[in-house]
Amino acid sequence: MKFFSPLLFLTISIFSQEKDSITTVKKDTIFVAKDSIKKNASNLFSDKDLKIIDSLLIEEKFNSSLIDTLVYVINDKDIIGNTKIAVTSDLLKIRLSNLNEKTPFNLAYNPSLEKVINSYLLYRKKYYPALMAKAKYYFPMFEQYLDQYDIPLEMKYLAIVESALKPRARSRVGASGLWQFMYGTGKQFDLKVSSYVDERYNPVKATIAACKYLSQLFKIFGDWDLALAAYNSGPGNVTKAIKRSGGYKNYWNIRPFLPRETAGYVPAFYATMYIFEYAKEHKIYSELPNFFNFQTDTVHIKRTISFDQISEKINVDEEILANLNPSYKLDIIPFIKGRNYALRLPTNKIVDFLEKEKEIYALANADDAKREKPLPRYFEMDKRIRYRVKSGDFLGKIANRYGVRVSDLKRWNRLKTSRLKIGQRLYIYPRKIPFSVNKKTSKNKKETSNTFIKKGKYQIYTVQKGDSLWSIAQKFKNVSIDEIKKWNNIWSAKGLKPGTKLKIYKS
Repeated sequence: MKFFSPLLFLTISIFSQEKDSITTVKKDTIFVAKDSIKKNASNLFSDKDLKIIDSLLIEEKFNSSLIDTLVYVINDKDIIGNTKIAVTSDLLKIRLSNLNEKTPFNLAYNPSLEKVINSYLLYRKKYYPALMAKAKYYFPMFEQYLDQYDIPLEMKYLAIVESALKPRARSRVGASGLWQFMYGTGKQFDLKVSSYVDERYNPVKATIAACKYLSQLFKIFGDWDLALAAYNSGPGNVTKAIKRSGGYKNYWNIRPFLPRETAGYVPAFYATMYIFEYAKEHKIYSELPNFFNFQTDTVHIKRTISFDQISEKINVDEEILANLNPSYKLDIIPFIKGRNYALRLPTNKIVDFLEKEKEIYALANADDAKREKPLPRYFEMDKRIRYRVKSGDFLGKIANRYGVRVSDLKRWNRLKTSRLKIGQRLYIYPRKIPFSVNKKTSKNKKETSNTFIKKGKYQIYTVQKGDSLWSIAQKFKNVSIDEIKKWNNIWSAKGLKPGTKLKIYKS
């Protein structure tokens, strides 16, 4: 599936949130804070009020904004001095008025918004067809949960502003997923992160968490435009902006008192909404999506399996699996008691998976068995041997005798040079026992190796960008993914990088 970088779509800036937190709040103080927010403009907030409000946010299960970094800022070079227009002021006023009647957002015309919309249409128009294709997959799911939480359906455009609809989008400081949750905030909303799974990348779970957070913000401010601003910069900054503006509650009136990033954030949301709603009028047409949401379904797995094992058995490309299952960080679906992790597949592959489920698990078992297992003796201190240096000994000879490396001998014995003295004692953790040490070993018995050795003619294949084990296997007659793994000593798609040389043996 083709994706384009959000860096190309919108300008990125870094914004650091306030990290002050108050860990305990009295219940009566919380109710006072809630009432204070709803007071008239004449009753301005004091600094003490702001601290109470921040404490309320902690009590309400969030203490920082969802996103801390990936913020869409209007690039001045796109709008300052720009004389070109894509839509006239008079026509834009009519269209914004029509949109305003259909949405609870305050989508009123103003010159600043006009410049932003013209800028997007003039300089970013080419990105929208691919973006709209992704929207066809994600928007139906967004709308389902926005409706469930009684949030305006137009809020779906917020995910475009946040991540350009890239489910694995990650900012430089860790804001992740379609809705750009920071680690701590995601945890507050029950988005779990482990070595295998990051639920901030899970489209459904992250959307539910974003709905809960936006609902909380609306309860505080009673205005969806201010809820948007708070989603970006934090409720504390919005409350301060209200106070510094003299008590105004309209977004455009407090905009000069907001952080620069937030000042550009809400107009970016409005401009995105306008372009999507009037795409046809501007001759912007969606590309065909790889999938619609209704063309996919989920199955629960019964053991830990990897994308390449699934790909080998049911012939679905690993890239498709990664795009449909973005929360699995290592392209591995773990089986953990009580978690019930699911695999999302194209609907036409569900039956294939169920028919070959046992084969997939058998392949996973076989792959696990092929991996070299640690030998217990190497972990026990009493299994090490103490070797006495003899005449003619040198480090390379001793290392070879016991199946270890010279660097290991130096590290175990803290040797700074390779020089040895006759009679010197060395500690060794042997990986093989020489015949002279183990007299019970038969002279005809040789130690076997776990390394797979294939003899015969082969050709070298250079891995290209976009290749997977499955796609490479398809290029050669009678070659399986399992054979490619054995021949090249690789056990997952993670070892497959562009430029890697692979041996492909002839049948």
